[in-house]
Amino acid sequence: MKNLYKIVDVKNLLFVFDIENTFDLERERLIVEKNINDPRQLTELFDALLKPEFYEYTDAEQESLIDTVDHFLKEDDDFDRVFNRMTTYFDDEVTDRPSFMRTLLGCLKKYRSEKNSGY
Repeated sequence: MKNLYKIVDVKNLLFVFDIENTFDLERERLIVEKNINDPRQLTELFDALLKPEFYEYTDAEQESLIDTVDHFLKEDDDFDRVFNRMTTYFDDEVTDRPSFMRTLLGCLKKYRSEKNSGY
């Protein structure tokens, strides 16, 4: 059976960074302070805001998200369907979207591994 990958799942995961999300000055400040084009700072941002969100997903949903991001990276997707439909708190434009997504994928895999090992 072939998996059906939906880019909207990635967009939904990144909703935590969207202006349409609940108004939260602390979250907004944290997002704006980070250089989202620097993988280290982006990882710090993901760890602070995305990790708790990711842990709310079921195991199957977490695996599906990891597989979905991986699939679109392997397809050389430009991720326009994610970023062009979001208005974020990011202070800068994401200059290298595949790099952003590779950082995201690495973080999701790390979170999944931590969860499985009990951290």
